[in-house]
Amino acid sequence: MPGPGVAGHARAVIADHDFHDTAVVLPVSVRDLLPGDLPECTWAGSATHLRQVERELARAAAGEVDYLAVCTPRDVPVAIGGIDYQVTKGAGTVWQLAVLPALQSCGLGTLLVRAAERRISSRGLHRAELAVEEDNPRARALYERLGYVACGRQPDAWDEEAPDGSIRRHETVCVLMRREL
Repeated sequence: MPGPGVAGHARAVIADHDFHDTAVVLPVSVRDLLPGDLPECTWAGSATHLRQVERELARAAAGEVDYLAVCTPRDVPVAIGGIDYQVTKGAGTVWQLAVLPALQSCGLGTLLVRAAERRISSRGLHRAELAVEEDNPRARALYERLGYVACGRQPDAWDEEAPDGSIRRHETVCVLMRREL
């Protein structure tokens, strides 16, 4: 069930050739991620990860998840992330958030999380949840600034693809966080 589009702006500070900082404001919009977007999202993860995202898009067609893309005016995704409605009854679980590395710290993550929260609310749910790796203080600080509070921790694991194409199991511990909407 696609929701309404969301518009916003990303602000980047770029050093020009004269070593002066220049602020650049880029208009962006949020829409559903589409299978045809995946070739433009190689920055978000390995081929193994993108195949997983493709499987999640099939779940989106069934209404089990939403997968969002923050796009430039040329409709190119620069941030993506999902919301799973099957994890916790009465909540949307935000997961697989990624922002194009060159545009991190420009407000795209905030825009993506807020769009996900609106999507959760549009389904009549009143809580957003997420998990963040304990060794990712930057992401955790973002979620705390957005009003998320820690509510537990749990081990997690997933397959990762190495540069040589081999697959290994990544094991970690995540802080569970939630926000009432």
